Amino acid sequence: MQFDGNGVVVVDIIYLHGIKVECVIGVWAWERQIKQLISIDLDMATDIRRAAASDDLADTLNYKAIAKRVQSYVGNSRFQLVETLAEKTADLLMTEFGIPWCRVRVNKGGAVRGARDVGVVIERGEGRVA
Repeated sequence: MQFDGNGVVVVDIIYLHGIKVECVIGVWAWERQIKQLISIDLDMATDIRRAAASDDLADTLNYKAIAKRVQSYVGNSRFQLVETLAEKTADLLMTEFGIPWCRVRVNKGGAVRGARDVGVVIERGEGRVA
């Protein structure tokens, strides 16, 4: 859980779902030679009250800037495991954007024959948001 300075629980989440990125991902030799399309979902804890009061983008998470940064980072990555990609993406969100908690879902659709979706979901940061 995230608390404001007055002990009030804050459970606001800004989300970006379905970010599509082509990247090198996988452990097999053939996967290291191609780019594959993955999908990323981000849920990010923040306190939106200041932005709601001011109606000013400067007072909230700029999800366009976050999406561009994540697309650039992932597009240039060469991780073998989706687990590593998720972990490094969560670290990037918390470090570069000051996000105290995030949930990162990486979907490498088509990775397993007979399964529509394959991937990982991680949560990182201060506490857990329901």
